[in-house]
Amino acid sequence: MSKQTFLGFARPDGRVGIRNHILILPASICASDTASLVARQVQGAVTFHNQNGCSQVGADQQWTMDIMAGFAANPNIYGTVIISLGCENCQMDLVTEAIQKRTNKPFRQVVIQQAGGTLKAVEQAVRYASELAEAASMQQRQPFPVSELIIGTECGGSDPTSGLAANPLVGCLSDLIVDLGGTSILSETTEFIGAEHILARRAVNETVRSRIFEIVHRYEEALHMVGEEVRHGNPSPGNMAGGITTLEEKSLGCIHKGGHRPIVAVYDYAQQLHDKGLVIMDTPGNDPSSVAGMIAGGAQIVLFTTGRGTPTGNPIAPVLKITGNKLTFETMRDNLDFDASPVIYQPGSMPKLTDELFELVLQTANGKLSRAEALGFIEIAIARVCNYV
Repeated sequence: MSKQTFLGFARPDGRVGIRNHILILPASICASDTASLVARQVQGAVTFHNQNGCSQVGADQQWTMDIMAGFAANPNIYGTVIISLGCENCQMDLVTEAIQKRTNKPFRQVVIQQAGGTLKAVEQAVRYASELAEAASMQQRQPFPVSELIIGTECGGSDPTSGLAANPLVGCLSDLIVDLGGTSILSETTEFIGAEHILARRAVNETVRSRIFEIVHRYEEALHMVGEEVRHGNPSPGNMAGGITTLEEKSLGCIHKGGHRPIVAVYDYAQQLHDKGLVIMDTPGNDPSSVAGMIAGGAQIVLFTTGRGTPTGNPIAPVLKITGNKLTFETMRDNLDFDASPVIYQPGSMPKLTDELFELVLQTANGKLSRAEALGFIEIAIARVCNYV
């Protein structure tokens, strides 16, 4: 197999998955435990704890809907069983409509109140999920070009080695994916602050340039409206203990993950991607919610850099952890997938490490488990703008 291809699963909507999961999708927090009971009983099923779905203002409910529909539409999902309580704001018809706008993949519906309680709902949902899992098992991997890949990029638990080694390495990998016709997502809007003018210079046109400034200013203004300041929470105590002193310093390291290619588009949180090349998604700095937004947008795999170490995973897509801190790699080996520290200790090693990281991405696309997948880590958070109502 060529180094410019991977083995994936063809989807009826034209996209390509690198996993073949059945998603048990809880429409609200009240359906989440029921969804967990179902997922445990079906081989290949995945789920998550949806802390939202009810008692939300309009903008927050829309983000929840976008995450749910985006997860179901993600190419790593073969099909979906939606479970709702029945009385939540995210009603079943709204969820199914949102999914159908994004994909034509199969789905089934179970409403706990209509089914007659949890046990009957579980029985019904397990039957549906088993049927989907049986159909999914008949699919075989086929070769596809790297141009079908969408990678998300994220950093968390950063220290100075992130900006010096891990982020630049991911940036080189991002350039490679883009050069091969694929898509790379640069995320975490709050960590553009102080470096947004550098990103804006790489915009392909004035519309994209204006959008970069717009999403950064919108974050700052939203916090100022409630008397807060982004620097009260970013950099985090862990960032500062590791040696990062200011948000601007952190941002200058963060944007290295975007490599050097032109920025072709800016997407709102959890919106489905349509452009090839390097794009920005407007996500929070919070790791699980940022990762969730990119995966809802269509990312099949996430490259996550960390200096201090993190166990973060996701139920839909593999999350590869990359560190530039040699000590962290040695002490948190069970959580980390790639050691980028030779960038610091071995001058001239970047091309070789880029090739090695690319090989790991292809192996993961072909089915190799990430460390987070092997441990079963599935952290999910959904961005919010307001308290519950």
